[in-house]
Amino acid sequence: MKYWQTSRRKLSFELPLVMGILNVTPDSFSDGGKFASLDAALKQAEKLIQDGADILDIGGESTRPMSEQISVEDEVERVIPVIEAIATRFDTPVSIDTTKSEVAEKAVEAGAEIINDISGLRFDERIAEVAAKSHSGLVLMHSRGTFETMHSQPPVDDILAEVTVDFRRYLQIAIDHGVPEQNIALDIGLGFGKAFEQNLELLAKLDKIVYEFRSYPLLVGASRKSFIGKILGDTPPSERLGGSLAAAIIAVQNGAKILRVHDVRETVDAIKVIFAGIELRPQK
Repeated sequence: MKYWQTSRRKLSFELPLVMGILNVTPDSFSDGGKFASLDAALKQAEKLIQDGADILDIGGESTRPMSEQISVEDEVERVIPVIEAIATRFDTPVSIDTTKSEVAEKAVEAGAEIINDISGLRFDERIAEVAAKSHSGLVLMHSRGTFETMHSQPPVDDILAEVTVDFRRYLQIAIDHGVPEQNIALDIGLGFGKAFEQNLELLAKLDKIVYEFRSYPLLVGASRKSFIGKILGDTPPSERLGGSLAAAIIAVQNGAKILRVHDVRETVDAIKVIFAGIELRPQK
C-alpha cells in the first residue's frame, strides 16, 4: 500500500506515520488527568504537532485494566470540544479513539477524519456504517473479550493464528458495510488479551502479519505498555521511553506503517535514523 485514505486526504507512507496520543481522560494509565481541560489539551496538541505527529488520536475513555466504561454523553462531552478546537486551529488529521458509533458520528461531524476502534467492530458494528458514510479512515484493532474482561482473557494457544482469523472477520464486516479497503488500517492490539510472551511474539513476527494483510497498513501501539515495564523491572509508565522506542524500531523494521505513541519527538527521531541507515545500506 502507498497511502491511507481518510475523509480529507491521502496519508503517504514514504516514512511510517506517527500517531500522537492525546487522552482527555481523568484515568488513562500513563497520562490520566493531564489534558482533561480544553486549554491543556490544545497546548498538548500543539506540542505533539511541533514534535512531528502526523496524526492526533483523541481518546475520551480509558481502556486500561480495571477501567469502567463511561456513557456516550460523558465521552462526547470530553472529546468533541477538543476535536472541534484542534480541527479549527491545525491541519493535522484527527483520529477519534472510541468504540461507540454515536461518539464516532459526532466526532467526524466535529472534524475527525479517522475512527480508531479498539474492539475491531465487535462492540458496535455500526461504527463501520459511520466510517463508510463519512469516508473516514478506520483502524480495526485486535482485542478479545468484553470491555470489562479484555485485559483478563486466558491466553490462546496460537496468537498469530488468532489475530489472523479475527482480522479477516473484522475486515469482512467493514467491507460489507461499505468501507473502502484503502481506508482501513489494522492494529495488532498489543496488551489487549495477550500474555506477556505473546506481545513479544507479535512484535517479533509482525512481518508475517504484514505479509498476510499486505493490502492494509499495520499500526502498532506499544508505547509505555505494561509488557515493556515488566521487561525493565516493573518501571512506571513515565520511565518506559527506552523500551517504547526499542519496540517501535522492531515494529518499523518488521513492516509497521503507523506507530501510536506518547513520545512523538523521540519516535520521529528514531524513524529518521532507521531510514537513513536503510538508504545507506549496500544494495545486493
